[in-house]
Amino acid sequence: MPIYKQLKDQVLHLVETGVLKQGDQLPSIRALAESLVVNPNTIVRIYRELEQEGLIVVSHGLGAFIAITKDRPTKKDLLKKGQSQFKSVIVQLTERGLDQKEIRRLFEASLRET
Repeated sequence: MPIYKQLKDQVLHLVETGVLKQGDQLPSIRALAESLVVNPNTIVRIYRELEQEGLIVVSHGLGAFIAITKDRPTKKDLLKKGQSQFKSVIVQLTERGLDQKEIRRLFEASLRET
C-alpha cells in the first residue's frame, strides 16, 4: 500500500477514534514531512485529499484543522450503534430457535459474502 494511503488512513483512524477532534490543528506540512521522513509533496497530497473529502479545512497561513461538522459520527458511536443492532438481531434469532453456534455461522457467512 502506498505510503500516502497508509498515512491518510492513520489520520482517518485518529479522527474516527476521537484522538483528533473537530477543530484540532494538524501539524504543518513541513513539520509532519520532517518528523515522518517523507517528501513534503506526500503530505500535500494527503491534506488535499482530506480537504476534498471534507475531513479537514486548510486555511493558508493558519494551517490545517479537523473540520467542524455535526454529521460525522465517531468510531465509538458507530460501534455502540452496531452493538445495539447486533443484540437486537441475536435476540430475534434466539427467539426463533437458533443457538449461538448457528447464529455465529450465519454471521460469519454474511461477512464472507460482503
